[in-house]
Amino acid sequence: SDLAQATKEMGSLRVADTGLALGARTSISVSLHREVDRLKGITDSNELAATRLKTTQVGLQQLTDAADKLLSDYATALSDTADPTIVQQQAAKTLALMSSVLNSNLNGENIFAGINTDVTPFNDFLDTSSPNRVAFDTAFASHFGFDPADPAAADITTAQMDSFLVSIEPQFLGAGWQGTWSQATDQQITSRITLTETAQTSVSANIPGFRKLALAAATVAATFDGSLSPEARAAVLEHSIKIIGEAVSDLSNQQGYTGIVEQRLSKANERLSMQVDLFSNSIRDLEGVDEFEAAARVTSLKTQLEVSYSLTASMQKLSLLNYLS
Repeated sequence: SDLAQATKEMGSLRVADTGLALGARTSISVSLHREVDRLKGITDSNELAATRLKTTQVGLQQLTDAADKLLSDYATALSDTADPTIVQQQAAKTLALMSSVLNSNLNGENIFAGINTDVTPFNDFLDTSSPNRVAFDTAFASHFGFDPADPAAADITTAQMDSFLVSIEPQFLGAGWQGTWSQATDQQITSRITLTETAQTSVSANIPGFRKLALAAATVAATFDGSLSPEARAAVLEHSIKIIGEAVSDLSNQQGYTGIVEQRLSKANERLSMQVDLFSNSIRDLEGVDEFEAAARVTSLKTQLEVSYSLTASMQKLSLLNYLS
């Protein structure tokens, strides 16, 4: 029994029976172990949050680059007489990218869905049966009395188009966004990054930058495949250029804030690691055994056991016949 206990202590370098060795100080050891487990749990959670934020940053950068490209394309189209379907295709590509990025999934969770991580947050505008596309087409038909592809669209004036663009903004920048464009929540994931600190470790598909980019891309993607008049197309492009400029600024600000949270996570993990080391050292001071002393004890017990085996074997050889002879 002593050998088994000594062997265990030599392997773990800790006392085999904490209660027997520490007595009344056992409660201190239990508390220290609990704190170490708690800190390691937060560290593991922080690693997941850091991965989520890293993926978020990649998505934000992709959409920022797409917004910059779309801004350039719109500016070129505004000053050129090129085929309007070309810029419409670029707007559609941007919307497709938004669907891909904002519906990104990591470890089974939709990272841009706010706290509704089990739902797909962003509806595909390019799907004509999608709620956001239906809402837009209905608004256009209600405002003008015909669809964008109708020949009558050639008679839309700049003032009429400006009025329509103002009327549809609530679909993107107001209450109309929720449910038609997005299933995400405004509330973002809040994580405990230390024992006393929390941080928002996700980005919702409902932030202004995404809404404005969707507005600028959707108005072109949905109207430029018809017979819209050049004046009306110019009004859409001018309005969209202004909105995209704001979207780029908003997305850049969001990247900066997300980067700050990433830095906080990194520094929090450093502090947690220091605390774990401190508690672990205290545990070793309480429960630790000397490596050389433990090895010497095992060797001594093994020697005693071997002597015992040897004596037992000698005793088994004794017999009355051998004694009489």
